[in-house]
Amino acid sequence: MSWQSLHIRVDSKAAEPLSDALLEAGALSVSLEDADAGTDDETPLFGEPDHPSAELWPHSIAVALLDEAADAAALLAEAAARAGIPVPGEWTVGAVAEQDWVRLTQSQFDPIPISSRLWIVPTWHDAPDGSAINLKLDPGLAFGTGSHPTTRLCLRWLDEHIAGGETVLDYGCGSGILAIAAARLGATRVDGVDIDAQAVTSARDNASRNGVAAWFGLPGELASGEYDVLVANILTNPLKGLAPLLTGRVRHGGRLVLSGILAEQAEDVMAVYRPAFEFDPPATDEGWVRLSGTRR
Repeated sequence: MSWQSLHIRVDSKAAEPLSDALLEAGALSVSLEDADAGTDDETPLFGEPDHPSAELWPHSIAVALLDEAADAAALLAEAAARAGIPVPGEWTVGAVAEQDWVRLTQSQFDPIPISSRLWIVPTWHDAPDGSAINLKLDPGLAFGTGSHPTTRLCLRWLDEHIAGGETVLDYGCGSGILAIAAARLGATRVDGVDIDAQAVTSARDNASRNGVAAWFGLPGELASGEYDVLVANILTNPLKGLAPLLTGRVRHGGRLVLSGILAEQAEDVMAVYRPAFEFDPPATDEGWVRLSGTRR
């Protein structure tokens, strides 16, 4: 059996009504994506204390999965009528072939060497180096498997700088990979927060799988206090908006590690944090940048 994938460009006001209407008209599933992702117009969505969630992206793409025999044009017309909007002018249809999705997904994730002593190993693989620190992590609902450059950049920093005994906060923890790595590398207290409750659940599960004692929760549940190291692998706009909050969580002399930043955005982010931090030279990987600095 195969399916069709219907991609529709839509503005922010119509995105959610159209998504609901597509499901009512017979779509099997619908997801929304940022049509400007990877460009200067990318608009990350985030919600934090004192920084409420923004509306959807100005330009979205609704991706609807349809039966192979479905009339995509007719279904879209019906959905637009249900949503009370004109039929979008920009849409395409592609085929989605039948596949062994579990085997296909697993084939895309091999063990990832971060350094000579630190590896990310999916649970269905044997560890290439049994004497190394092997983090057991599978792709799931939360971001952070070690395959993305921003995650690797943060992991390399932790591998090079965690000496043992540090307190670490992973802000925007996703899968919990950075917090778990810090704990395995010797940090004595590790906390992680994320605005996504599913990510918090995933991080807790991954910590248990790796035998790590770490606390994970929503931002509003985090106890007060400062940390020796704060790592935040998010995106540029949230990092800039959260600067006062994140700065207040790093002790004087403590270390800040920021990622999820494109190379051309690095100076803008440093400008926001520079009054409180002395920055090291940026590190790059495939066009992404990691910034690290010491609290003045």
